[in-house]
Amino acid sequence: MAKEQRIALVTGANKGIGFEVARQLARKGFHVFLGARNEEAGKAAAQKLNREAEEERSSENTRGGAVTALKIDISKPESIRRAAEEFSRTSDRLDSLVNNAGILLDNDKEILTSTPEVFETTLRTNTLGALLVSQVFVAFLKKSDTPRIVNVSSGGGQLSDGADGWAPAYCISKTALNGVTVQLAAALPEFAVNSVCPGWVRTDMGGSNATRSVAEGASGIAWLAADAPQTETGKFWRDRKVIPW
Repeated sequence: MAKEQRIALVTGANKGIGFEVARQLARKGFHVFLGARNEEAGKAAAQKLNREAEEERSSENTRGGAVTALKIDISKPESIRRAAEEFSRTSDRLDSLVNNAGILLDNDKEILTSTPEVFETTLRTNTLGALLVSQVFVAFLKKSDTPRIVNVSSGGGQLSDGADGWAPAYCISKTALNGVTVQLAAALPEFAVNSVCPGWVRTDMGGSNATRSVAEGASGIAWLAADAPQTETGKFWRDRKVIPW
């Protein structure tokens, strides 16, 4: 009997690291649901990846997975519920959930002047959003033989080396996301639940001076979503190695 095709959902995947994670997972044969809050941007990104896969199949005789756009705004519970309903029309199972969507607001500059609006908006997306998506999609993940949740965090959220004052709301949201990760790992002992730092990546958020390409930043995320040992859970990773947080 042929092995079932694995299925992944990547949030915030219409550009940047999320887009590249979707690409890498599709190349590994996953059917990837490309989550984006902007429906048109999500569809355009999915079409681009599907065109790439078709060209690769014809030139290299490879078999990549399909990419399907899924509208989801992780800051809005109702949008998450609607996305789950839409997902269920295609599949009743999910193997890997990559909580990649995140924001860094332009006015997130100093903790002493951080406003309630900046702080709440950042945590609602970067921390609470990942938790809510995990809660809603856990029923699909439980139907997988190898369920995985990967939370895309940041070295900026590490407490081990102390903060340097950069983007405090963003960094605190990533510290809290690592906390969500270990709590989910405790609640879901059959799952592999991990957080990961992609490093400083050349994206809209990371800027052009960043030291890593998008492909390099996405590599460790895709590894946790597809290839890391299922027994590894509740940890914080960078470059396929566990790091302190």
